[in-house]
Amino acid sequence: MLLFVAIAFLAAAAYVIGEVVTLPARERSNSVRRASSYGRIQAVDAGAVDPLRDRTLRPLKERVARTVLRLNPKASVESISFRLLAAGLGRRISPTGFLAAKGVLGVLGLVFGLLLGASSSAGLAVMFGLALGGIGFIAPDFVLSSKTRRRRETIRAQLPDALDLLAVSVEAGLGFDGAIVKLTENMEGPLAEEFALTLSEMRIGESRQDALKKLSDRVATPELAAFVRAIVQADQYGISLGRILRVQAADTRLRRQAAAEEKAMKAPIKMLFPTVAFIFPAMFLVVLGPAFLNIKKII
Repeated sequence: MLLFVAIAFLAAAAYVIGEVVTLPARERSNSVRRASSYGRIQAVDAGAVDPLRDRTLRPLKERVARTVLRLNPKASVESISFRLLAAGLGRRISPTGFLAAKGVLGVLGLVFGLLLGASSSAGLAVMFGLALGGIGFIAPDFVLSSKTRRRRETIRAQLPDALDLLAVSVEAGLGFDGAIVKLTENMEGPLAEEFALTLSEMRIGESRQDALKKLSDRVATPELAAFVRAIVQADQYGISLGRILRVQAADTRLRRQAAAEEKAMKAPIKMLFPTVAFIFPAMFLVVLGPAFLNIKKII
């Protein structure tokens, strides 16, 4: 049984590695195919049959996702989609795929836990199965939350430089939309991706205020929220955008400096616990070890 499970895990790992390795090539081929067929009207072949992968995996994935939603009534497809966008994964992972991954990992953890505890008592096997199943079910949420936090910190670090670039562009005569275009052309990273998404929303017809509020909701940092409020008020009251952006850039830079100083002040306290747990015992062993050996010889 363990050999069968090992072979299954090996096959799944090989499949995942193959999908990851071939993902850029498949995306390029799909982009080229879409570009070559852009603007053309193609007749739908009534006798065309979807590939076996789409006919088998897609219904199974949707069924698993619906089951996960029933097990967790507080979650919804909209909330999962919003969390994926906040983590920068909205274009690569669909909400259905994320929910299906939670369900599959939960089932695999349950099966592995039962097999792990099968040699012992039944109660221990059930306990291992439930524990590993719960870990597999919660692990995607934990990974998503940690990625969202790291992305948020990166955005907070990039925001002062982005606001300086926006202020220079606006003072040079560009409009706010043109300044965002310059920002997306000259900067890379999650903040540039968020501004590019906001610009796309404005281009498809959303108002600037609504697009910026969605940006603030996705990132959820105090600095970006203050920037959005300032831009919205500047639009409403006719205040100069260049001056507002300069003030926001200076304020954001001061906040970044204060956050760095706060982390530096917390560092000695955080270093205390590993020092006590790992360094002090070794020091005591080196310093007091010979003394104990000498006392033992005397006794």
